[in-house]
Amino acid sequence: MLISELAERSGTPAATIKYYVREGLLPAGDRQGGNRTVYGEQHERRLRLIRAMLEVGKLSIASVKSVLAALDEPDAPIAHTFDVAQQALSRSAVPDVSEPSDDAYARVDALTARAGWTDCDDNIGRGIAAQVIDAFDKAGFPLPDDYLDRYAAAARIHAEADLGAVGTLPDPSRMTELMVVGTVLGDTLSLGLRRIAQAVVTNERRQP
Repeated sequence: MLISELAERSGTPAATIKYYVREGLLPAGDRQGGNRTVYGEQHERRLRLIRAMLEVGKLSIASVKSVLAALDEPDAPIAHTFDVAQQALSRSAVPDVSEPSDDAYARVDALTARAGWTDCDDNIGRGIAAQVIDAFDKAGFPLPDDYLDRYAAAARIHAEADLGAVGTLPDPSRMTELMVVGTVLGDTLSLGLRRIAQAVVTNERRQP
């Protein structure tokens, strides 16, 4: 397909497509004489992935580049690409605040131990959770263990849903792409559904 068709099918202006190519996010099309450049379905699929990360996931161009580089790494295990996506998303979503306290880290470690989770020390989520615990403390609302345990249980359900969806795909490359998309967009989906659930539960508790 020509760039005009790619733009129409993907809903992305041709100028934006050319920008993504210049930035190294999207592979260049195939030159076929003169100024004719042809793009394939792989370009359309990659373009949709780029837009999802930029527009919904709110990643920076640099973060998208790092995720795509991991995605294109030959024979890279899914776990590696997933880790890169986690790192990129977490850096863009979490403000640059002070290092969490030792007490907050200890509470996160105790939480993961109660949940039976192992090998969590190097996961970026450990620091994020500790920052949130500190923030609640500073706001005057220290979180009880029961609250944290229920959040951990919900997070486990989310993770099982993510990996369950990935496991239905027979193509390893598509599995990796879904891991990236799920990591980038899953937090946004969770946020939206949590807002709905909060309103529903609030209304239910108001009823006599």
